[in-house]
Amino acid sequence: MTDPELAAAQAYVRLLQTTRAVLADTEQPIVPMPLLMAPIAEADDALDALGMAGNEAGFFRLVARLQPVLYEDQRVT
Repeated sequence: MTDPELAAAQAYVRLLQTTRAVLADTEQPIVPMPLLMAPIAEADDALDALGMAGNEAGFFRLVARLQPVLYEDQRVT
C-alpha cells in the first residue's frame, strides 16, 4: 500500500470511528455535522489526492486491507 493509499484508508477509518462515537452518544441530541465536518473533509481530501474520488469499490478494498475486522462482520456465510 502506498503512502497516499494508506493516508486515504486511515482518514476513512477515522471518519467511521468518529461517526460511530457521535451516533452512539444517545444521551445527547444528535447534532453530528459539526463534529463530522473535519473527518469528512480529511477523507475527501485524501481521496482526491489519491485520485480515487468516485471509485468506491477500489477504495473500500484498500480500507479492507487496512482494517479487515471492519468487514468480517459484514460477510454473508
